[in-house]
Amino acid sequence: MPLIAVFTKNRTNPAYEAARLGADRAAARLGAATTHYVPDTPDDIDQQIALISRSIASKPDAAVFVPVHETLVNDTILRFDAASIPLFNIITPTTAGRRVTFIGSDDRALAGNIARYLFGKLGGRGKIAILEGTPASATSPARMAGFQDALAAHPGIKVRASLCGDYLRDVARDVWRNAADKLAGIDGVLCANDAMALGVLDALGNGPAPPIVGVNAIPEAIAAIAAGRMLATANFDAMAMSALATEAAVRHLRGEAVPAEIMLPVQVVDASNCAAWNLPFAARPTPDWEAVTRGLGAT
Repeated sequence: MPLIAVFTKNRTNPAYEAARLGADRAAARLGAATTHYVPDTPDDIDQQIALISRSIASKPDAAVFVPVHETLVNDTILRFDAASIPLFNIITPTTAGRRVTFIGSDDRALAGNIARYLFGKLGGRGKIAILEGTPASATSPARMAGFQDALAAHPGIKVRASLCGDYLRDVARDVWRNAADKLAGIDGVLCANDAMALGVLDALGNGPAPPIVGVNAIPEAIAAIAAGRMLATANFDAMAMSALATEAAVRHLRGEAVPAEIMLPVQVVDASNCAAWNLPFAARPTPDWEAVTRGLGAT
């Protein structure tokens, strides 16, 4: 039975909960096993370095991996190569060593799409607040670039405040409360992930909320959309990414060729289509390998 070491960045972001579940479900279906390596302190570089060393000592057959930082774990990533452990990279591209496959989504495009969606609902005019993600995360600058792309095309939209919510619900809640005096009368809220969008809703309580959008399509965000409390989200499907990476690993170990890169499409989820998404992660389907990889080159 192939053993797949699965690395995620934290236990606080629901997207990584979904990633772990996706890996487990794919492994179970394909007759493989998973071992999970997650820093006790969210996104901790030293802890991930130690976890990489621990995993290599256990001699897994392959690794599904997202780095906690673009470059600061690079020296340790090279140890996968030295140990001849094939690497299947998800979400954030690695910048060192060899990887068999990268599975992700275009963060700049999905952020731009959800921002344009919000600006369209505002009629191209209004004052907004932005909730930014963790500065060290590779997805954060890409998503901010997407927001800036959309802002450049909508000069009638003005940014009242840009706050760092660290991709965490409780942090976003607290920074919103602390900045409440300058956020009065805001017309919309652009969040770099759903957890922060939910944190803004927590800060607002049961009172009226401006249109709020996020990224990730996590179940709680979909429920908020269905309830009319949140406007929309962009699907960043970490469960699909890790499921595909795990399947790629098993297929590679069987001697099959797999694509060097799989980029999942961007989709906006709002009240018109959220019913199909209004399911817990465990009830959502994982992607069909053949349907996703058809037409992609393999290595």
